[in-house]
Amino acid sequence: MKLWIRKISVILITFMTLGVYIPPTYLNVNAEESSETVSSEVDVITPVAEINKEEDSSEAEADDGDIISLLTEQAKQQTLTKLGPKIFNQVEDDFTNTILPNMETVLNQILEEAGEKTSYLAITEMPANGYGEKIFNIYDYQTKKDIARFDVRRDKRPLEGYWFNFHYHVSSDDFEEHHNIGDVYWDKNIPPKWMA
Repeated sequence: MKLWIRKISVILITFMTLGVYIPPTYLNVNAEESSETVSSEVDVITPVAEINKEEDSSEAEADDGDIISLLTEQAKQQTLTKLGPKIFNQVEDDFTNTILPNMETVLNQILEEAGEKTSYLAITEMPANGYGEKIFNIYDYQTKKDIARFDVRRDKRPLEGYWFNFHYHVSSDDFEEHHNIGDVYWDKNIPPKWMA
């Protein structure tokens, strides 16, 4: 009789606790990364050609230098949004002196390679928050395809602490290779989530 009661109680406890277990929050990292690919398609994108038409309707085409400077400014704003005030206040000097000039150089190279298509390029406006890496993508509005993806990831180096690794991927190698922009030291303590 006791064995029968034990078996029934184990089954009842199993059914009652089913669905009560909540996995740890670090499992959300993969969910945020996989949602980045979906969110890149629904990001609000303003093509440069439309921005230029709004700014000066009398000119049919904008100067390439204006387009490059506009995209560079948008990229800078997206990066600042991604870092958020908590992180940016601590890494401002390193970011301004190292990362930003390197990012501008890379952007200029990518935009110069695009050539005539530069006026159809745009920057996505939704960086990944939490632990996702995405800062912004450079996007061809005509073909609806990414040209380059700019990311930042957190690296924990033994005995050093946490670093932010800024890098980008390009479509010419199917976004496989990491092209390094630079690293910024955070601290030995865990950094806050992005956009915090």
